[in-house]
Amino acid sequence: MNRKPKLTIPTPAEDAAIARGMDADPDAVSLPTEEIRQMRPAIEVLERAIGKEKAEALVRRRGRPAKPAAERKVNQTLRIDPDVLEAYKATGSGWQTLMNDALRDYAAAHRMMPRR
Repeated sequence: MNRKPKLTIPTPAEDAAIARGMDADPDAVSLPTEEIRQMRPAIEVLERAIGKEKAEALVRRRGRPAKPAAERKVNQTLRIDPDVLEAYKATGSGWQTLMNDALRDYAAAHRMMPRR
C-alpha cells in the first residue's frame, strides 16, 4: 500500500493567507539571494566547529544501510489483470513481496532461473 500522504496544493486564497501569516511573523526572515549563495552545507560548517568525526556522525544517513547494487530490487512497470492485483493487495501489507516470491517460485520451478 502507498504510505505517502496525498499532496494537497493550497488554493490561491490559502496561499495568500499563508503569505500574510509569514509577513506578520516577526521571526520570519527573508534572505537575500546573495546570503543564500554564501550558505554552506552543514557538514562543512560542522567539521570546522566540532571536528570531522563528530560531524560525520551527526549527518550520516539514518535507517537501514543501502543494499549492494546486486541485491537491490528493480523498479519495473508491469501490466497485470485487475483481479490478480486486487487479490494480492487484499492480503494486506507485504503483498508486493508475496507477488515477488510467487514469481520467483514459478521461475525456479520452470527452470527459468536457478533455485535459491
